[in-house]
Amino acid sequence: MDQRTYIMIKPDAVKRGLIAPIIQRFENTGLVIERLELAVLTREQAAANYVEHEGKPFYEGLIEYITSGPVVKMVLAGPEAVMVCRKLMGATNPRDAAPGTVRGDFGLTVDANVVHGSDSSESARREIDIFFGE
Repeated sequence: MDQRTYIMIKPDAVKRGLIAPIIQRFENTGLVIERLELAVLTREQAAANYVEHEGKPFYEGLIEYITSGPVVKMVLAGPEAVMVCRKLMGATNPRDAAPGTVRGDFGLTVDANVVHGSDSSESARREIDIFFGE
């Protein structure tokens, strides 16, 4: 049974011209892109996505960053899509991410780590609804 997950290429990666190489990495796993859109997130979308961080010292900076420019929003589907994408993305902090992972190869800092991905099936459903209204 196929699983769906949400992936977002963040503003730093879009500005650096990394859309194609990052998408290629996900396509190389055999996952299928069901939806893909280039967009600037609204503050409401960003706040809904990062609600668990509300009130933390880095929250406002996170919202400002993720709404600062275009992102690429994607829904990917395939066997164990969440786990496959999490492994491919690598550790949140690029310094801890293994070479060959998206963050290990392209990430600069924990804040500019080029990509966001759902951490569970439940998160994927919630995030797909936030960003695609499904």
